[in-house]
Amino acid sequence: MKVLILNGSPRMNGNTRTALKAIESGIDTLSNQVEFVDITKYKLSGCTGCNSCHTNGGTCIIKDDCIPLVEKICEADTVIFGSAVYWWGITAQLKMLIDKMYFKNAILPKQKKNIGIVAVGADEVNGEQYDLISRQFKCICEYLDWNLVINEAISAGDIGDMAKQIERIKELKEIGRRLK
Repeated sequence: MKVLILNGSPRMNGNTRTALKAIESGIDTLSNQVEFVDITKYKLSGCTGCNSCHTNGGTCIIKDDCIPLVEKICEADTVIFGSAVYWWGITAQLKMLIDKMYFKNAILPKQKKNIGIVAVGADEVNGEQYDLISRQFKCICEYLDWNLVINEAISAGDIGDMAKQIERIKELKEIGRRLK
């Protein structure tokens, strides 16, 4: 199985990355191919809604790094999206990548995928922003007929908070271990 982990947080050593790395460390790499991508290292741009991709065979005409990242999403069996919580939603970088999935809209619903979302913010896990993010990914999965298998809200506001949550790190490793 191919597992793609996408870190959408611009903090290269932040809490989101720590949480995602914990999940990654639990995944059995003997029977799974795992790729971890910090998407903020790439040149990303938003979808302009020009619909050229729907008339040219499914290729985005904006030549940026979203194209190979969306191809990786298409190739993966499981995709885990990780994001810091910014203004009650996911980061702009992750949103741009998700919007650019539109150029593969003809094939994405035909692919059976397992999806995960890990949202890390400063608020307590019962905060409204986690529900908003969760509902967004539930809608995406429903539309594409994908399975939402990981839906984690994590409270870790200050840099280094996630690493201090030893029990939570263990839980995230176990989530990774259960991916098959």
